[in-house]
Amino acid sequence: MPNPPPKGRLVVALAYDGLCTFEYGVAVELFALPRPEMGPDWYRFATAAVEPGELRGLGGVRVVGDGGLELLEQASIIVAPGWRGPDAPVPPPLVEALLAANARGAQLMSICSGVFVLAATGLLDGRRATTHWRHADALRARHPAITVEPDLLYIDEGDVMTSAGSAAGIDLGLHLIRRDFGPEAANSVARRLVTPPHRDGGQAQFVQRPVPVIHEASRLGPILDRMRADLSGAHTIKALADTAGMSERTFLRRFEAATGDTPARWLLAERLNRARDLLETSTAGIAQVAEAVGLGAPALRHHFRRQFSTTPGAYRAKFSRG
Repeated sequence: MPNPPPKGRLVVALAYDGLCTFEYGVAVELFALPRPEMGPDWYRFATAAVEPGELRGLGGVRVVGDGGLELLEQASIIVAPGWRGPDAPVPPPLVEALLAANARGAQLMSICSGVFVLAATGLLDGRRATTHWRHADALRARHPAITVEPDLLYIDEGDVMTSAGSAAGIDLGLHLIRRDFGPEAANSVARRLVTPPHRDGGQAQFVQRPVPVIHEASRLGPILDRMRADLSGAHTIKALADTAGMSERTFLRRFEAATGDTPARWLLAERLNRARDLLETSTAGIAQVAEAVGLGAPALRHHFRRQFSTTPGAYRAKFSRG
């Protein structure tokens, strides 16, 4: 009697000589780590060697793939870690294998400079993509048909997905897990990674920005917790500053130094995060969700279109596990 086919979508990460080990490790941590709590349908993982023989990764490691480019014929998801460099040519056999895999339904995902691998296929032409902010100008110059969005952490174009700087690969991976397995699975993986399941904002916040020294953590921390616990509250600047024992001007300055945002933008991000969770996990109507997070239904729709390029209803239809 033949063996039943293996369960779970096969994720194949590309490996090459000069491999960017952090980005490759992100793919391994997200998709290759055994997670028996997720059940038998969790991802399977393999590494495809772009070139024959033993491959050298950054940091002195050696990588031997599970196979060559033939593994892409079985893949459901293909991950291109950071590439050797914007000027490094992408081997034609790899381009051909990626195009063939995409044509039969495989999703392509890049981390950081891995976008140059996907760009070489032409699949990003006429579409949006992101990469590390240091590579954005090079991507525009080499591939002018791509709409480069350097401020975004990741972009999901359906069959082709791109992420910004190295750690943004985690954000994109969690997004993919949410899409495939729901918010509870993504939250579980995020907890194990000790990272937020949603990281809002763009990579522009990391460009030439000094790391703030937080002197008021004991005063601001409880205020942030209180705002999260009561997202429907008004939370005026005066009330928040009074609670912190600061003037309004001092409170605004130190709040932004600690969080990177104004109170209004920080609170909006928290409200939208909570709205997404409710849309995914509850049966509450759109108006009820909006009320629960302190936004009217029109405002919720407006911010969803602006932040996520979709509506609350469409988001629920795509991500709800109900």
